[in-house]
Amino acid sequence: MAKLYELKTFESNTGNLTVFEGIIPGAIQRVFYIYEAGHTARAGHRHHRTWQALVCLSGSCRVYNNNGKREDTFMLTNPRQCLVLKPEDWHTMDSFSDDAILLVIANELYDKDDYIYEPYLNGKGVSRMLMADSE
Repeated sequence: MAKLYELKTFESNTGNLTVFEGIIPGAIQRVFYIYEAGHTARAGHRHHRTWQALVCLSGSCRVYNNNGKREDTFMLTNPRQCLVLKPEDWHTMDSFSDDAILLVIANELYDKDDYIYEPYLNGKGVSRMLMADSE
């Protein structure tokens, strides 16, 4: 199941330094960020192999997660929060604030065959979020 971490942050009068290390298994293979996304839903998949870590560097966004046994919704509201998604975590992101920048860190390179787009059958929030995206 997805887990929300508080990243180690060092504060000083010259600014803050937040550290991302030892959070996902293996080496970091891919980094990308999402911005100017509006309130539409993004993602809508899970993976065979890829672990992902999500950090909202600016602004905020909501992440829905379902691992087939449990579903949760997380609000990412500051750059000290890091949501780690395991491969089995079917997820969507939405409700991006106008200034949201969502950083995604993955331990695998992009591979279209690693994606599973079918949600789990027990997901109560899935249809609600996907319907909101189509409006």
